[in-house]
Amino acid sequence: MSLEPVVVYRHRLSVRFRDCDAMGHVNHAVYFTYLEQCRLTFWREATGTPSPHTRVIIARAECDYRAPAYFGDELEVRLSVGAIGRASFALHYEVVHAASDRLIATAKTVMVSYDYAAGKTTPLPEPARALLHQLKTGSDPGPEGGQTPV
Repeated sequence: MSLEPVVVYRHRLSVRFRDCDAMGHVNHAVYFTYLEQCRLTFWREATGTPSPHTRVIIARAECDYRAPAYFGDELEVRLSVGAIGRASFALHYEVVHAASDRLIATAKTVMVSYDYAAGKTTPLPEPARALLHQLKTGSDPGPEGGQTPV
């Protein structure tokens, strides 16, 4: 069994001029927008909606910067599923330069299933849990257990 995370989605984007700061490289805050673009397009393809069968909030977001990216660079954001808890799950990201595969940044978000009306966390619904487990392990959940793999 491999300890490497299973990349379940790849999102390509081009660095826009507006993404860059006075130093000429992508501003640190913009990477969180890149993660969001990847995450939302991933969920739309996996579930048909911009979330994993439940309403979620981001409880934590972190990013480690490894190398600069510049205007015009083509980047690929790679997404994998991390730990799955009772009401939360982690998504891990690698941002790489598409042409060279040079690592630009690594990141993680922790998503929490949330009931906005009640103002509190709620357990992950079984369809969300099954889908996340399927994606994390690359396993087939069977006829009862979730969505088609991405």
